[in-house]
Amino acid sequence: METLEQIILAQPFFAGLDPDIGALIAGCARNHSFEADAYLFREGEEAREFYLLREGDVSLEIHAAGRPTLVLGTMHPDDVVGASWLVPPYRWNSDARARTRVRALGIDAECLRGKCEGDPRTGYAMMKRFAPLLVRRLHAAYLQLGDVYGRPDPA
Repeated sequence: METLEQIILAQPFFAGLDPDIGALIAGCARNHSFEADAYLFREGEEAREFYLLREGDVSLEIHAAGRPTLVLGTMHPDDVVGASWLVPPYRWNSDARARTRVRALGIDAECLRGKCEGDPRTGYAMMKRFAPLLVRRLHAAYLQLGDVYGRPDPA
């Protein structure tokens, strides 16, 4: 049977992570299971955890008045779901909904923030992994919004 630490260190997102930092993260982790169409979190809720997907697919969705739900992206096994836990006021800015049955590791945000504050090496290791993720997601959102709202005619 795999330990939480082994599972974390095997995740591509945490490739090359020092085992001692993996142990710190594992101390904040727990297993989750979500049935299809269940929400991992909802927009506006407190961002208490982020998730490492082990099985299944999760869509990130936003809602705008008078428009259908917009799917910003779909996350798959080995992806990370949620980054709002990093930045005050620690509230989700989208919904995350299971598209299929999902198994995931949930990492307690308050626990991990405390460990990052207490050990700058851990905080830096997390930021090195989350900063590129945030940039990729922001870029994907720009592209998605361009598809939805289109570009005005240059004429």
